[in-house]
Amino acid sequence: MKVADHLSSTELHQMNNFKIKDKSSNNKSNERLSSRDLAELMGTNRPTYKRVRGAIRNK
Repeated sequence: MKVADHLSSTELHQMNNFKIKDKSSNNKSNERLSSRDLAELMGTNRPTYKRVRGAIRNK
């Protein structure tokens, strides 16, 4: 049996309204990021560290 079989008509109506709101809120953003911004988001410009004889140093 489906969940909808156990709900009243008002509850079904409310559930359908939630579905409609969810579909309208899933708009994709048209923001275009530069390659520098993408690299910053991925963390490729961060300093890297290496363990040398127990101490942590820049690589």
